[in-house]
Amino acid sequence: MSAIISIKNLSKTYEGGFQALKDINLDINKGEIIALLGPNGAGKTTLISAICGIVTPTAGTITVGGYDIQKDYRAARSLIGLVPQEMLIETFESVTGVMEFSRGLFGKGKDPAHVEKVLKSLSLWDKRNNKLMTLSGGMKRRVLIGKALAHEPDILFLDEPTAGVDVELRKEMWNTIRDLKQAGVTVILTTHYIEEAEEMADRIGVIDHGEIILVEEKKSLMQKLGEKNLKLHLKEKINSIPESLANYNLQLNADGMELLYSYDVQQEDTGITALLDHIEEAGIQYRDLETKQSSLEEIFVNLVKKQ
Repeated sequence: MSAIISIKNLSKTYEGGFQALKDINLDINKGEIIALLGPNGAGKTTLISAICGIVTPTAGTITVGGYDIQKDYRAARSLIGLVPQEMLIETFESVTGVMEFSRGLFGKGKDPAHVEKVLKSLSLWDKRNNKLMTLSGGMKRRVLIGKALAHEPDILFLDEPTAGVDVELRKEMWNTIRDLKQAGVTVILTTHYIEEAEEMADRIGVIDHGEIILVEEKKSLMQKLGEKNLKLHLKEKINSIPESLANYNLQLNADGMELLYSYDVQQEDTGITALLDHIEEAGIQYRDLETKQSSLEEIFVNLVKKQ
């Protein structure tokens, strides 16, 4: 798969000595959705700003569609649509006016059919003649996405796209982003909603203190770093875990009615069969059992803690 964005040895140090990005190397493939996760101040927005030519790197190179973002800024930037965190939109302009103005900024002529298609995909068509000042916060967020798509970019950056958006609208926007991927648009999003990354992303990048900790396919990441938990619902309460089961590092819940066993999904022998045999030998009976895979949120928290 060909890289549409290539970042090599990228660093950014601000006046005063704060290093926001440290030797970032990352290739982003055409047509994928990649989610960048990281705590506040990790460098996510600075990285996006550098790729979009808003922030000048201290060192390193960035190419977008083969164009150097600094040497061929106009050509590179024309391929990018950016949805920033801030609501920087023209309060007294109409929804359609914002779209047409954005097209004009990138040298695109009027295309009512394209504008209609984008607004309908964002459930904004019935608001097309409304002034932005009359719209709700969630609708304004959708207008920002429409504005970013107005000039038909190949790449869409979404910086915290659903911040402040209700759950129902968030899911609608997820569907819109999936449709963009189906149309061949490359989507890069930063998010604090880890379920957003888990729901949509093909790959996950974790950034902390200006460094990329890892970039991994979502499924592979969850298999590699995720734990599975086996929970046994007991028939009768027990007060403590028998000595014969000490090697399994079991956890007993507060009411004494559940035993929890954690194991590595990558291990060939999970130890479950032997555990169940030893539980039976210890005279402990259970009425049900269930397994649970670690969530992406748990994996993310553990990764950042390790750093």
